[in-house]
Amino acid sequence: MQLEDDIRSLKGVGDKTASRLNNAGIKTVMDLILYFPRDYERIDEIDPYAFSAEEKFMARAEFISASRPMRTRTGKTMIHLNFNSIHGPIRATYFNMPFMAKTFQAGQMVNLYGKFKRMGANLVVTNPKSLKDEEAGIGGNGEEGNFIARYPLRENLTEGLLRKLINQVLGQIRIAENLPPEVLATYHYPTLDEAIRSIHNPDSAGFEKALERLKFQELFAYSMKIQAARALRAKDESGIVFKMSPRLLEFKKALPYQLTEAQSRSIREILLDQKRPQPMNRLLQGDVGSGKTIVALTALFNVVENDLQGALMVPTEILASQHYKDLLDILEPFGIEVRYLVGSLKAKEKVKVKEAIASGRPMVVVGTHALLEEDVEFPNLGFVVTDEQHRFGVNQRLRLIGKNRGVDVLVMSATPIPRTLALHLYSDLELSVIDELPPGRSPVVTKSFMGASRDRAYKLAKTQIEQGRQVYVVCPLIEENEDLKLTSVGKLTEELKNGVFQNDRVEMIHGRMKGKEKEAIMNEFKAGAIDVLVSTTVIEVGVNVPNASLMIIQNAERFGLSQLHQLRGRVGRGEWQSYCLLIADSQSDTTRKRLEIMTSTNDGFKIAEADLKMRGTGAIFGTNQSGDSGLTLADFIADYKLFMEASKWASQVFQSTDPAHLEIKQEILKRLDKSMHLICLN
Repeated sequence: MQLEDDIRSLKGVGDKTASRLNNAGIKTVMDLILYFPRDYERIDEIDPYAFSAEEKFMARAEFISASRPMRTRTGKTMIHLNFNSIHGPIRATYFNMPFMAKTFQAGQMVNLYGKFKRMGANLVVTNPKSLKDEEAGIGGNGEEGNFIARYPLRENLTEGLLRKLINQVLGQIRIAENLPPEVLATYHYPTLDEAIRSIHNPDSAGFEKALERLKFQELFAYSMKIQAARALRAKDESGIVFKMSPRLLEFKKALPYQLTEAQSRSIREILLDQKRPQPMNRLLQGDVGSGKTIVALTALFNVVENDLQGALMVPTEILASQHYKDLLDILEPFGIEVRYLVGSLKAKEKVKVKEAIASGRPMVVVGTHALLEEDVEFPNLGFVVTDEQHRFGVNQRLRLIGKNRGVDVLVMSATPIPRTLALHLYSDLELSVIDELPPGRSPVVTKSFMGASRDRAYKLAKTQIEQGRQVYVVCPLIEENEDLKLTSVGKLTEELKNGVFQNDRVEMIHGRMKGKEKEAIMNEFKAGAIDVLVSTTVIEVGVNVPNASLMIIQNAERFGLSQLHQLRGRVGRGEWQSYCLLIADSQSDTTRKRLEIMTSTNDGFKIAEADLKMRGTGAIFGTNQSGDSGLTLADFIADYKLFMEASKWASQVFQSTDPAHLEIKQEILKRLDKSMHLICLN
């Protein structure tokens, strides 16, 4: 068996199963063994005399009988199952699961897993899972506790199928090592083969080291890719030497507001790069609302003045639409052509835009990932700007540049990243920082409320609406989640329409809407036709509505500090005092500390540093990885210290002349050309 073999080569994988696996991104044997669990459950057997009702335990019990289904006052179906165990009688109650009455045979041994309570002589549990013996650790090595890997179940996949196929593969292959032996020795890491096996079949002894090793592997490979990109550019003298347009001063005077010193400094750095023969590769980092777009626009203006094409790529159609309109307003008076290319354009419109680009005429093109499509040809591309870098990743950055070698590249990010981290994360880029806001902007006042006090937040919102302002209400989910007790966008919109904002115009927007629908709602909101916009984090990036002066963030404890700061940046863009109201339903110390940070500062870089300190090594699995960074297990911020170590080793290996290191470098870079996986397998 080879890692490149098609998934259909496995026993038990027919066309239907292969289709489901393919749709989940599993096309080869390698894809399968790199399809990692989303988290783990530790299965501990209950101690009837010392257990917490807040934690899940397993109790092995003999099934005795089931009651008849009953109807509760709220209309749910309820059924009781009775068991005997060495801990005494157990009563399991199931809601809306009448089929459970016929699931077990009298005398059958069952492993019940859930949150238990003591009621007299009985143990009681609600909706427990029934675990297979191997999941519960029955007949295992006798160690205390057992871990169950829980996989992301896309495309109707089941954990049973995934475990069966993964174990089939692991029974037939041995995975070659591809980290330097000195790395394994320094950190006492298991081999790659051992680590892959441990991540899928964890035990308490070696699991943590296996996970750390695989995270290191991802970060090491990412750093190698960055080193390769930097080395490639160091040799590259194919850059365009731009002249400085005599109309730059006129353009600067026509801008809608006076530039800050930080903006002017960043423009100087970018224009100096444009004059050099080496292709520009620069990161423009600035807090939300610091005016990065105007800086990029100045550089784009100079590109078109040199009879070349410029591209501005952004992560969402809403943001692309906004930038397109803003660029039209500023550039059209100078006779500069501006085009717009996104996925939701009608086929005829797309053809027209692509033909215009292919003509080679000097212009600025604003778009989304649609700019990366194979049939988009830029014969005269001189400058690429990517906005919100963390949503694209190094692969897409290189892909767009690949359309025209030698082009200048500017990456813009409002994600506040500590400078030390930025220097490693974007070590293939030069760094410009906008560290001040445009004059006249009042800091957003941030207040926190516990869930029971949300009415006070709504009263403040009503006051703003009465003064002619507009309001965002942000919640973390599109659909209701009973387990997490989180309110969905749809349900919250209905509650607000029929409740506190019944006399106001309330609409919702979320990521599953079609591009045109989202754009129409945002245009209505910008025009003042909507008073309250209920949203998921789709409004996190770049949306600019100066009249929106208040944001309420529901379940604020569910968002990271940096994400809360990004969201807060959507208000405070007009001449009025603005507010961000954080509503949290958790009263934990962690939540309290995080809310204190948000209410005490508006400085994104301070927030990023605090985020780094608070998260430490973070949860087992990193927060949402976006774009195509390739990270599955690691997280640049949560695993900051590990990233620094991996980056250091990658630099040593990349520059080394040791034959063993050269082989590792060549193998990793060869694999990275073919695969998105940063855990490269030989």
